[in-house]
Amino acid sequence: MNHTKKNSIISKDGVSYLIPFILITSCFALWGFANDITNPMVKAFSKIFRMSVTDGALVQVAFYGGYFAMAFPAAMFIRRFSYKAGVLLGLGMYAFGAFLFFPAMLSGSYYPFLIAYFILTCGLSFLETSSNPYILSMGTEETATRRLNLAQSFNPMGSLLGMYVAMNFIQNRLSPMDTIERSQLSATEFETVRDSDLSVLIGPYLIIGVVILVMLILIRMVKMPKNADQPHDINFLPTLKRIFSIGYYREGVIAQFFYVGAQIMCWTFVIQYGTRLFMSQGMGEKAAEVLSQQYNIVAMIIFCASRFICTFVLRYLSPGLLLKILAIAACGFTAGVIFIQDIWGMYCLVGVSACMSLMFPTIYGIALQGLGDDAKFGAAGLIMAILGGSVLPPLQARIIDMQTLLGMPAANVSFILPFICFVVIIIYGHRSYVRERRR
Repeated sequence: MNHTKKNSIISKDGVSYLIPFILITSCFALWGFANDITNPMVKAFSKIFRMSVTDGALVQVAFYGGYFAMAFPAAMFIRRFSYKAGVLLGLGMYAFGAFLFFPAMLSGSYYPFLIAYFILTCGLSFLETSSNPYILSMGTEETATRRLNLAQSFNPMGSLLGMYVAMNFIQNRLSPMDTIERSQLSATEFETVRDSDLSVLIGPYLIIGVVILVMLILIRMVKMPKNADQPHDINFLPTLKRIFSIGYYREGVIAQFFYVGAQIMCWTFVIQYGTRLFMSQGMGEKAAEVLSQQYNIVAMIIFCASRFICTFVLRYLSPGLLLKILAIAACGFTAGVIFIQDIWGMYCLVGVSACMSLMFPTIYGIALQGLGDDAKFGAAGLIMAILGGSVLPPLQARIIDMQTLLGMPAANVSFILPFICFVVIIIYGHRSYVRERRR
């Protein structure tokens, strides 16, 4: 190979895709921001509206439900038009959903926020369904998984910013009243505190809406590659039947469902886990929540660093083998989260993020191998699998609401669900590795 590593990853037939790659990779950071400013909102909305953890988890149902609802319409749109058109429409819906937070605040009600999240993530569904296979197409088939891992490495940078903004510009600025104090407020006092908290909460969403509009204009103006991206007839059902007859693709969709569920559970309920742990050591509720979010940020930094490291390791290990090794390690850490009731349990929960870093893009890359133009619909199936983030967290919230289970804190026991998810990923990694060795 005469090309440099950079050229070999982001070029094809002597054409460099550096500028389009940078622009589309920026979108990875933008949806990372949306994902991870949202996870702490489960706890924030629960407090602001005096709800249970289960009701607060409706944020995740609305958020990841939008991904599910729009994935195949997005694929049909992209197949009819282009990846670039899909990216632009996704950015437009993302911005619109973010701006809807303002009328939601004026309503003083919880459900308009869920509608805003749903519309915002319909946009994210278009964005992810377009961007992932677009990145795969910006170079040769051999370097596709490495290229997607490189692009996905910028996703946790957006996530980190989302977490930082959630902690410093939302959680830290909400009323310091804890859940018990809020429950004792009169109706008028409650409305005053609620409206004040909601006006704090919407600020970052309105700002990100403006940033998204600027990004939309920039991508609209830049010439983007067509490559294998010509408009095609939709042929929805025959294509669907064709891709779901491929075993490794079908299994990849299932593995992705469980992976996304595990990721969202580990990053959402770290706040409930940490709050229980730190309050048992005599800390106040708000301080415990903020400290838990700091641990979440550390977890994201480790996730980010681990993704760059794992992208490098992929040069030497096959994707299936590395996926299997990381999923086994994740099971070990999750067992620690369940059974250790002191700070070491929290350290294990942070450690899980190092193992998760490679999973999404690697499952994605393995599942789409050799799909050619069917990758547009294949991508949609994998984005629909993000439904795992909508289905599984409410189940974990239900367990956490029990307070105590099997003589242990329910927050600890609830992590049996991510443990089961990682077992599914071990199986997929193993089967992928066996198939890679046969080739």
